[in-house]
Amino acid sequence: MVSPFLSMNAIQKSFGHVKALEGAQFQLVKGEVHALLGVNGAGKSTLIKILSGVYEQDAGDILIDGQSVRLRSPKAAKEHGIYCVYQEVDTAIVPELSVAENIMLDTIATAKNVFLSMPKLYEEARNTLKQLQVENIQVQQPAYKLTLAEKQLVLIARALVSSAKIIIFDEPTAPLSIHESDKLFSVIQKLKMQGVGCIFISHRLPEVFEISDRITVMRDGTLVDVFQTADATAEEIIEAMLGTSFHQEQHTRNYPLGETLLDVKELSDGNKLNNLSFTVSEGEIVGIVGLVGAGKTELAKTLFGLVSLTKGSVKLSGKELRVKHPGDAINAGMALIPEERRKEGLFVHESLQTNASFPNLRKFSNLLFMNKSAEKSFAKDIIKRLQIKTDNTETPLVHLSGGNQQKVVIGKWISRDSILYLFDEPTKGVDIGAKADIFRLIRELAESGKGCLYFSSEIQEAINISDRILVMYNGQIVKEFSRGDATQERILLYASGGKEE
Repeated sequence: MVSPFLSMNAIQKSFGHVKALEGAQFQLVKGEVHALLGVNGAGKSTLIKILSGVYEQDAGDILIDGQSVRLRSPKAAKEHGIYCVYQEVDTAIVPELSVAENIMLDTIATAKNVFLSMPKLYEEARNTLKQLQVENIQVQQPAYKLTLAEKQLVLIARALVSSAKIIIFDEPTAPLSIHESDKLFSVIQKLKMQGVGCIFISHRLPEVFEISDRITVMRDGTLVDVFQTADATAEEIIEAMLGTSFHQEQHTRNYPLGETLLDVKELSDGNKLNNLSFTVSEGEIVGIVGLVGAGKTELAKTLFGLVSLTKGSVKLSGKELRVKHPGDAINAGMALIPEERRKEGLFVHESLQTNASFPNLRKFSNLLFMNKSAEKSFAKDIIKRLQIKTDNTETPLVHLSGGNQQKVVIGKWISRDSILYLFDEPTKGVDIGAKADIFRLIRELAESGKGCLYFSSEIQEAINISDRILVMYNGQIVKEFSRGDATQERILLYASGGKEE
């Protein structure tokens, strides 16, 4: 085998008493796409943050081109040619600056000359985008006008213009449509041909097999195995990730549905949503499936009062709802588990206890004083019930994995005993083990008579969990499937704007 360009050997990292990495290893060859997989909490993010200079390892060596390096800051990592393209691209883009300024940002920041030639800046930005065969992005426009997929391309161009040797892709396809993902994969292939080493982190196994040359699997902060992608099977990879075999169960409902709980008629928001009508019964899980941009999140936010409806009616338990604010929806018995959990569902720098009790403050407060022991007991109950991986209610959520953060978002609303739960992409960025736990929780809610709306672009997951599936395309419901009639192919056809013969 070709000698590795990057070697991470015996990497150790602890946060207090918690060992995040214990003797972790990873190697990358020039011009390869190497997938890094593991369930939430396996140590992937910590390893990548050490490589990108966010954290410093407690022990172990990092070798780049045979030379030992210490990456004490993101700046130091960039000086060695290591760049990150994060799932949340908005954290790395400066929206008010132009596309060209965003591409050339690191170059501008390190330039000794204070005076910049804007025509030269635009020219360099265009040339870099041409290398990626991207010629439809106007480099003079402000970056906030770009789509998520275009912002990703700008970040890749920024890495290229700085002569990146290693680019880390952290869940890059999570916010993208199928077409946009295909475009990203063709860009990654071009990077390979230029000798750039790509580290690819994803929970979507089909795309890992499509794009990667090798797969490293981590578990409990250490290396489990390295696979040649061409010789591996999905079952082997899942078994390595979990430490046991995994069978995806399809939800079977063995109880009758109750009365109609939610009745939506001809709902429009004056923008994306147009004339939507559907119902949800007590004890029913209804999947709302569509590709990115179909209007699923807009529908969830409109029902919850975050967006105003301009036409139509919503009834909950037979009563007409006038939801002008999320507080109205909560008081009526609704709960929303939002897609952007870090931005909209959590205070990530606060403790698990603070987050869990936030929607339930009246339970624990007597005028000005909080009942701290009751609050702590409540948080402990959520940790136990949802199998959250922490032994301390004071753990800041920023130190929990994505799957465990998602469980906290769900747990804090379950305790309010709402009657209708809106789950917007609840498994986004969540590993296969945490998904099983989340599905179990949703089924328990349905069995206790709650109504559940499950908004997702993951078609197979929606088929596995739902009693009935509504397909959205361009802000409308274009097809309804019963559980028995739903297949991935049929749903994708309607979700893409097609129709059966």
